[in-house]
Amino acid sequence: MIRTVIMLTFWGIALPFVALICFPWTIATKDVRFLYRVCMWGAAVGVRLTGVRIQTVGLEKLGSGRTYIFMSNHVSNIDPPLLMPVIPGRTSIMAKKELFKYPLLRQVMELGAVVPVDRGNRDAGIAAVRAAREVVRQGIHMTIYVEGHRSYDGKLLPFKKGPFYLAMECGVPVVPITISGTHYVMPKKRFSIKPGEVQVIFHDPIPPEEFGSRECLMEKVRQAIDSGLPTEYRSLTTA
Repeated sequence: MIRTVIMLTFWGIALPFVALICFPWTIATKDVRFLYRVCMWGAAVGVRLTGVRIQTVGLEKLGSGRTYIFMSNHVSNIDPPLLMPVIPGRTSIMAKKELFKYPLLRQVMELGAVVPVDRGNRDAGIAAVRAAREVVRQGIHMTIYVEGHRSYDGKLLPFKKGPFYLAMECGVPVVPITISGTHYVMPKKRFSIKPGEVQVIFHDPIPPEEFGSRECLMEKVRQAIDSGLPTEYRSLTTA
């Protein structure tokens, strides 16, 4: 509990600087890079303060200057502040549309190419895929939790179809990512964080010419992510 409070306190102390300096600067210059760097630094420091150690594997597989769609598993609230700072370059995400109701936050998120999504609306989901496609065409990565929700037990849930429609439309390499260890340090429905090591595995990029059908790509991504999980969390179909 204390470690979680320390992390949240650090973020609370940093928030006025972000709100009073970074937000106005971003809006005035229409340039989100300074805000992005500050947020990624703050996220990484906050996670380190909890005693969570991050080991990255496979970053050397990513080509400099390439744009990717990163597809990751999701088991913990600590996944986003842990994962995003270790992704090289700038990445966008999909965020629930309710966050866009706040004018200042909406303006900053729009400058940051964050894609609003309404999970309960099919037509809105199609619009989100199209918006994400435009983000990727700007040379910005997209990072997506392909299960759509956090897993209770650390095992993979069924994948959402939207990310794979996006990949087929964009024609950029897909990089499966396995986050392993956050189920231990902060499982779903637990507020406190335990110190420990988390491994973030970047699997081999899947180039567009190897996608096959949407279902085939989905299975390739699932097998890759599943292969990086501890044995007790892997699917029965993947040895």
